[in-house]
Amino acid sequence: MSDSSMQRSITQLPGVGPKRAAAFGKLGIFTLEDLLHHYPRGYENRKTCKKIIELVHDETVCIKAVVTSSLQTKTLRKNMQIQTLKVSDGTGFLELVWFNNRFLDAKLKKGDTFIFYGKVRLTPKRQMLTPIFERPDQQKQTGRIVPLYPLTEGLTENIVSECVARALSLCPPQQETLPATLRRTYHFCDINYAISNIHFPADKTAYEAARKRLAFEELFVFQSALFSFKRRQCSHQALPLTASCAPFVASLPYTPTGAQSRVINEIAADMASGCAMNRLVCGDVGSGKTMVAAAALYIAAKSGFQGAFMAPTEILAAQHYESLKKLFAPHGIEVVLLTGSMPAAERRKPLSSLEKGIAQIAVGTHALLSTNVAFRRLGLAITDEQHRFGVNQRQILSEKGENPHLLVMSATPIPRTLAMIIYGDLDVSIIDELPPGRQKIDTFALGENYRKRVFGFIKKEIDAGRQAYIVCPLVEESEYDELHSVTEYTAKLREEVFSNLSIGMIHGKMKPAEKDAVMTAFKQGEIKILVATSVIEVGVDVPNATIMLIENAERFGLSQLHQLRGRVGRGTEKSYCILLAQGSSDTAYTRLQVMKNNHDGFAIAEADLKQRGPGEFFGTRQHGLQPFKVANLYSDMELLTLSTNAARDYIDGNMTVTTQEKEAIEQKIEALFNNRVTIT
Repeated sequence: MSDSSMQRSITQLPGVGPKRAAAFGKLGIFTLEDLLHHYPRGYENRKTCKKIIELVHDETVCIKAVVTSSLQTKTLRKNMQIQTLKVSDGTGFLELVWFNNRFLDAKLKKGDTFIFYGKVRLTPKRQMLTPIFERPDQQKQTGRIVPLYPLTEGLTENIVSECVARALSLCPPQQETLPATLRRTYHFCDINYAISNIHFPADKTAYEAARKRLAFEELFVFQSALFSFKRRQCSHQALPLTASCAPFVASLPYTPTGAQSRVINEIAADMASGCAMNRLVCGDVGSGKTMVAAAALYIAAKSGFQGAFMAPTEILAAQHYESLKKLFAPHGIEVVLLTGSMPAAERRKPLSSLEKGIAQIAVGTHALLSTNVAFRRLGLAITDEQHRFGVNQRQILSEKGENPHLLVMSATPIPRTLAMIIYGDLDVSIIDELPPGRQKIDTFALGENYRKRVFGFIKKEIDAGRQAYIVCPLVEESEYDELHSVTEYTAKLREEVFSNLSIGMIHGKMKPAEKDAVMTAFKQGEIKILVATSVIEVGVDVPNATIMLIENAERFGLSQLHQLRGRVGRGTEKSYCILLAQGSSDTAYTRLQVMKNNHDGFAIAEADLKQRGPGEFFGTRQHGLQPFKVANLYSDMELLTLSTNAARDYIDGNMTVTTQEKEAIEQKIEALFNNRVTIT
């Protein structure tokens, strides 16, 4: 779709000088191509006029009416004037209202007919606020569907719209980017029609055709790139690990769920295939991911290889170490622990055991990535809470063996279709079933008027020997504000609310060793209340903690609230999650009711995705989710399925494409991934 004319600077457009070009630059628009791909965020339908008698309160609409009075100006106070005018279309009268508009007298004359467009208010009077207006034979801002663009200071809707129109007229027909076979199969419009009608749709049908085609193209290109990654990874040979994990499963004190058994079988098949495994295991809080990881480590050890299990924090690594050591003791599998805080003398024995092959399993933190950590025969690398580790860190761990199998774990419940998009370079396994007997956590969504009772309930639970988490009020994204907020809030709790209790504090500015020390003290019961910012160390078991109080709960995503709730309910005592909300908007109330009435993490994730979109759901930067300009990963599920199948056919060579079409797709992929990827 790129050619030399499309790459011309936006300053080639009339009316775009250095100052306006700088404003466009803030939106990432530098070339004509950038501008044409700056799609509208919405539209206003100014094509049809309604009768005054048909108007609805709060709607924004066009009317065609005759001016029936002269303009009236009233001064309310200094620098505040209101202008009013009455109009009629034969079905009723309407009062038009403007504020501080001193240029209306010369434009609006009694008896003249105009098209007016504005927001209607029916109480206390029938009015239209600050309407724009044009004569019926001079329509530019009305009589059409008007695009609404993302803006920045120095740019208006009219400026951007006019620049887009000029760019469309200046650029020659664009090169088609979607293979003809796909356009024919799914009846997609061509690229020029799509670009023109996504900006200036002739009608609803034209808009829907343009949007459908562009959304499909985005998904198709993105998934083609991911399938290409996966195909290259699948070409990496690895020694087959074929030991049966049946003895390990039989030794467990419980029967695995159907979901656990299915995922273990998928992992076992990968490891026995002779190709390097690259698999994501995604499961809800308490779904038993650690046991699945243990089964994979058992297969590696009994196949004559070693396994590495990397956790994000020392306390979580120690927790996994104790768990795995207990599980593997009956099978003669030696497990060692390596963390950054271990003294050099204490590290010598586990380092030597790994290098000589005496120890089959290493559990640790980033310390496993150190150059002095050597494995005799690493066959499997596992990273827990995968979002804490970048691709480079996983790569470093993998390079300690010869194409070892890779397993990444995530406790964020992700709908399968979305997981396949975000982690398209990995095979995805979903543990969508909780073990029987997992207790449900009583959840309450309360307002500020319940605060005193909530604090009283927390004190009562602690007096009974329990512990509590309190997630402090959410603040703006500033490290200083976060630190100030949690410090001030903790001090207030210590001085005014729980003066006789031990209260700990954890926040993002603390060093890892400091966090681990606080979490250890809380786990051992030395701290009764742990005050934390919005991210508490995931996965740590504190069975005695029975209360999770979340301040400003309405400002969190549902999935984040569900993750926080999962910190309690890990012991035998009844547990509670209290969502304390400020304000009482209907939207906030509805969202919190989803949490109150639902304990299925995947259902909550679906609701969260529907309400907030994928970017907010995951945190785009953290998770590498590509920003789709047109496609919506929730509402475009049908297109997602079609594009997935099409991308797979394309990468597998099962689609007829011309050389020119292949080059166009490669150019799109290169642009999408900053020239780092090409189809092989």
